[in-house]
Amino acid sequence: MAVQKVDMSVDLGFFRLTNPVLTASGTFGYGIEMMPFVELKKLGGVVTKGLYFEPREGNPPPRLVEVTAGLLNAIGLPGIGVKAFIRDILPRLREEKATVIVNVCGETVEEYVKVVRCLDEAEGIAFYELNISCPNVEEEGRCPALNPQATYSVVSRVKKAAQRPIVTKLSPNVTDIALIARAAEEAGSDALSLVNTFLGLAVNVETRRPKLANVYGGLSGPAIKPLALRLVYQTVQAVNIPVIGLGGIVTGYDALEFLSVGARAVQIGTANFFDPQATLRIIQEMEEFCREHNISRIEDFIGSFRI
Repeated sequence: MAVQKVDMSVDLGFFRLTNPVLTASGTFGYGIEMMPFVELKKLGGVVTKGLYFEPREGNPPPRLVEVTAGLLNAIGLPGIGVKAFIRDILPRLREEKATVIVNVCGETVEEYVKVVRCLDEAEGIAFYELNISCPNVEEEGRCPALNPQATYSVVSRVKKAAQRPIVTKLSPNVTDIALIARAAEEAGSDALSLVNTFLGLAVNVETRRPKLANVYGGLSGPAIKPLALRLVYQTVQAVNIPVIGLGGIVTGYDALEFLSVGARAVQIGTANFFDPQATLRIIQEMEEFCREHNISRIEDFIGSFRI
């Protein structure tokens, strides 16, 4: 007989989520933009757009292009800045009883620290996601997550400054994900999230020019799921801290694949663009799977993958 009620909550060690489904930064606005479609408190968590200390315009257009089974973006992390977020956005998220995870960005290590210290003064934030997998000025366009030493440097500095837990978001554009993951763990990261987008290129054959003004962009969507799943599995084997998996998740079955290889939660990204209620649907599909397979606790499914 199928179970009637499934405990969908998951423990990250430093925070218990009501369910394992979060939004992916940059695909859900600051959360308030999606309120007409999603009751935010029903999600495991809302990961905000990346926040720098000051407002940013982002890259010039065109900066988003559809490709086979995915999106290529070079948005450039535009945003309102951390002070405007605290003043205008965070109170509304608190009113909605959303679990808020703030994606923290910086062009320098000092800016990461500055953003976190500002956020530490605000109420209603569960923890931070440290975005070290986008281009960094100090690295001449190379993000810190491509290098274990740079990863350690940024994470350790932010961890010492922050009063809340830190989840470090890693890049897939490396040859050894375990090396970078262990560097973040050794620096004090409380958890890891991966993967960010894969670096890609799209060409207009009529003009023989790039389709993006920035030339290169980040590939997301269903096309990257098998690659992301492999990297998440390898990372789970390499570290002793929780891992949050993302990359091409569209269905509840996709999400369950990530949990089966050891991810304790997932983030939904590109699916939000073509299905604004994707997060809620995926939660429902995961719960239905558990009922049908007599799984009373979603945590019992985590790490069940076997070779």
